[in-house]
Amino acid sequence: MAEATTKPDEATVQIVYVEKPEAEEPEAFHIRTLAAVLGSEEAATDAVIYHYKHATSGFSAKLTQSQVEQLSRQPGVLQVVPSRTYNLHGSRGGTSGVMGL
Repeated sequence: MAEATTKPDEATVQIVYVEKPEAEEPEAFHIRTLAAVLGSEEAATDAVIYHYKHATSGFSAKLTQSQVEQLSRQPGVLQVVPSRTYNLHGSRGGTSGVMGL
């Protein structure tokens, strides 16, 4: 399956993994970290799609490649990766054939 190509200035959804903040609420840390790249807390708030706070610490946001590169250099940012959607395909008979039902 071929990877979709994007233009450098086209924003795509990215998952940003960050260190868990100790002295700050996760959402506030996410916004402050992203605002350093986007220029304002308002722009950061508008860009964030979801805050991850339980199983991992991070957020998802629509970012250009340049913004990804800048964000990757921010203190506390561990990794920035493209969001991917996977479609799970079962057997033609549904799960009953797989499960022996």
